Amino acid sequence: MLKIYNLKELSKSKIEEISSRALTDDKDIEVDVKVILEGVKSDGDEYLKSCNKRFDNYNGDNLYLELSTLQELASKVSEDLQLAIKTAITNIKKFHQTQLIKEERIETTKGVVCWRENRAIEKVGLYVPGGSAVLPSTFLMLAIPALIAGCKDIVVCTPPNDKGLVNPAIAFCAISLGIDKIYLAGGAQAIGAMAFGTPSIPKVYKIFGPGNRYVNFAKSLVQKWTAIDLPAGPSEVLIIADEFANPEFLAADLLAQAEHGSDSQVVLVSTSSDILDKTNRAIAEQFTNLPRKEIALNALKNSYGVLIDRLEDGFSFSNEYAPEHLILAVNNPESYTHLIINAGSVFLGNYTPESAGDYASGTNHTLPTAGNAKAYSGVSVDSFLKKITFQKINKEGINNLGNTIEILAEAEGLQAHKNSVTLRLK
Repeated sequence: MLKIYNLKELSKSKIEEISSRALTDDKDIEVDVKVILEGVKSDGDEYLKSCNKRFDNYNGDNLYLELSTLQELASKVSEDLQLAIKTAITNIKKFHQTQLIKEERIETTKGVVCWRENRAIEKVGLYVPGGSAVLPSTFLMLAIPALIAGCKDIVVCTPPNDKGLVNPAIAFCAISLGIDKIYLAGGAQAIGAMAFGTPSIPKVYKIFGPGNRYVNFAKSLVQKWTAIDLPAGPSEVLIIADEFANPEFLAADLLAQAEHGSDSQVVLVSTSSDILDKTNRAIAEQFTNLPRKEIALNALKNSYGVLIDRLEDGFSFSNEYAPEHLILAVNNPESYTHLIINAGSVFLGNYTPESAGDYASGTNHTLPTAGNAKAYSGVSVDSFLKKITFQKINKEGINNLGNTIEILAEAEGLQAHKNSVTLRLK
């Protein structure tokens, strides 16, 4: 199922090529997204309604659901699913609450005190995908850190179904977190609505959330008007496995990402050709029973395996690839973590499936894709905060530091800067 490369036989340019996630129709998608964004910007709600009809088969005028409707939908969620969502909420809160850190005041020079304080971003937009797969877990991953950070206005957008409603699990997440309104807009048009604002959907200061390539392009294009969390497009996983890995587990983890979308990519890097072969056979056996097997099959066509001589070579390859998800299916995985430089989220050992991070272990699953883990972190409480610096200088402090400031200001030819200190020294 996976095409197998031998790392020894790959040139540097070939490694760069197979590590690239660029697809041939990206340019066409960018053109389409620009048209959609311009439509939202110029025609607002009316354009959103036309998009709902065109993309989601919803022909109504309503662009949001209020608390009473959300409560009615949430009541349809089974007890088992309610309990699972509540457990996930508990664990995600536990993990993210540790990230809310108050920094100390520092006296840099006698009489000069500096510090930083957190301030929540007041208006944030959360995009919850709802196309081929409804993702209530993404709702939790975005809303919980936003609430912990203290964001005042949280705007949630998700695609409507053909009746102008949302999946009951999405509604249950909203009720559980105290969010009383959900806006009915999906895809690039939802990103545009939150970036520009419409009569129904408020403009926000920063947009969060994963999505398909249309959503990702839209997020990259609206940065002139609003900030975004990170580039988060089609999902991906890279697994580094030794001869002690379990091929059944490896196949299951690869398929778990492949079923996300036809443009997803999965990569298996192993020191064992036997493991690569057995995993391929396990993939062939497991994927036939998947409801989304056609999607998974298309993703597998864009995926591959790599045979390596040493595990260290696998980490070098992984750092070049910079995966969204990295699984270490090796003996004593913690002894290798120092070799990891570029990755969104890491899963250690044969009993740590990537799905745990997707749903309920506590870590965030909104992560950089397409090599962007070289420069971006995943979403955290920090993503919803600004850091404001403060300083306070007394007479002793200005006397101690003043001459240094004067000399530096004069060196830059900024006399007024120097004077602002000189006057105080006198």
